[in-house]
This record gives sequence, structure tokens and C-alpha cells, in this order.
Amino acid sequence: MNSAVITETKTSMKTIFSDFKQLTKVGLSLSVVFTSATGYLLAVDVVNYITLFLLSLGGFFMVGASNAFNQVIEKDTDAIMKRTQNRPLPTGRMSVNVALTIAILLTIAGIAILYSINPKTALFGAVSIFLYTSVYTPLKAVTPLAVFVGAIPGAIPFMLGWVAATNQFGIEAGFLFMIQFFWQFPHFWAIGWLQFEEYQKVGFNMLPMNTKDKGAVHQMIFYTVIMILVSVAPVLKLSGTFYIHPISAIIVTLLGVYMLYFGLKLRKTLQNTDARKLMLSSILYITLVPIVYVVDKFLH
Repeated sequence: MNSAVITETKTSMKTIFSDFKQLTKVGLSLSVVFTSATGYLLAVDVVNYITLFLLSLGGFFMVGASNAFNQVIEKDTDAIMKRTQNRPLPTGRMSVNVALTIAILLTIAGIAILYSINPKTALFGAVSIFLYTSVYTPLKAVTPLAVFVGAIPGAIPFMLGWVAATNQFGIEAGFLFMIQFFWQFPHFWAIGWLQFEEYQKVGFNMLPMNTKDKGAVHQMIFYTVIMILVSVAPVLKLSGTFYIHPISAIIVTLLGVYMLYFGLKLRKTLQNTDARKLMLSSILYITLVPIVYVVDKFLH
């Protein structure tokens, strides 16, 4: 085999791998795995590493499946938007059949793996794939309420870890769900603000009332405040066995106030630069708050 063929094979393998990463949005999938793992750690006294591994793998497959289905459904609109036109399907690097096969295999494998932990975990996993692909994705072109529907599968990971650990959905899992649920709104609306013109091209309604104005920012601020309140509520022992100490509550509040600051700044300026800062501070929030919770638990 000559060197040109070997180089070509290497290049095509590299392309296949990079297309798979784009189709399943590996970065996003890994962030979901991280959130699920923290939910699991919050619920257990003794870590079962096999369960933690299965939860991470099953969760990764399910988010990957959701993203793959999403890209199959939105192949034509992805081709129009700058941010998405280089994805594997719009460019023709991958066929719809291959993408669908990957999505279906990941769904089956993901649900089976989560089922091996317990049936409730598999059920919530299946619900999240169904809502994301069959309800949220088509609704984007119909109504700004799509973000509300999308926030449900988006909020399942944190709670999924708790359910995997305890095999029950109680008030603790409910609180974890609510924290991530309310977080989605400022996060996604900040993205909707940044991508407003692109989304308009394809008719996606990703801002409240589909207008890029102060009204939209007021909604972002409102949900940020609710998110902060729900995130610190465990300090008042309102959330069953899920409890945080006052110092942790202060840290969580400060992280939330940091987000709120950029929301208020955006209200004043209505500039994309501040919307970007709000989005980045929301990512910081959802990364650090679960860590604060887990550290709080294991330090006391």
C-alpha cells in the first residue's frame, strides 16, 4: 500500500471522527455527563463507580442521539445559517441514513445502559430524547414557547444522576431539575439574542415574543432571579436530604449575582457583547454550582 493511500485513509478516518463529534456535539454531551455525575454524587454516601460509569456512558449516548436526530430534522435550515452550515449533513459529508443509523443506535444503547441502572433512569432518558427531538425541535419554527419545552429535556441530567443513585424521584431530584430548568432561559435567550438575525433567516423563534428588545431582557433577568432563589433554597432545609451550608449558599448566590449583573447590563446597553457575557457567565454558573454542592456535601 503506497503512502498516498495511507495518508488518504488517515484523512478520511479523521474526517469521519470529526463528523461524528459534530453530529453528536461531543462538548455539549460531555457537559451533560458532568452534570449527571454531580447529581449522582450528591445522592450517594458510597460511590459505586460502575453505576457512575454506566450513567455517564448512557447519558452521553442519549444526548448524542438527541443531537443527531436534531441535525437530521434541521438539515435544510442548518444549511442556511452560518453557525451550522459546515455540519456533516448540510455539507453532504454524511448522508441522512448514516446520521439516522447513528442516532437510533445511540438511543437504543443509551436507554439499555440506563435501564441496567434502574428503569426510572431509562424512562427519564427516553422522555428527554422524545421531547427534544419530537416536540422542541419542530416547535422552534412555530412559537417562542419552544424554549420552555426544550428546557425540560435540558433540565433532566442533574436530576437523572439523583434518580440513578436512589431509584426514586423525590423532592431532592425535583429541586435539581428546577435549578437547571430555570437556568436554561437566560442561557438560551442570550444565545437567541446573539443569533437573532441568523434564526430570523430560517424562521426560528428563540426569543420571548420573538423580539430583540428590553422585554426579552426582562424575562432573562426574571428567570435568573428565580434560578438564584431555587439554587440557594436547600440552605433553608426545604429540599429533603439535599441540604447546603450557609457558606455554600453565599458562593452560589454570588455566582448567580454575577450572571444577573450581565443581564442588567444587557438591559441598559442591548449590545451583543453583553449578551455574550451573560451566556458565558451562565456556563460558568452551571459548571461551578454543581461542584459547590458536591464539595459542600463531602466536606461536611
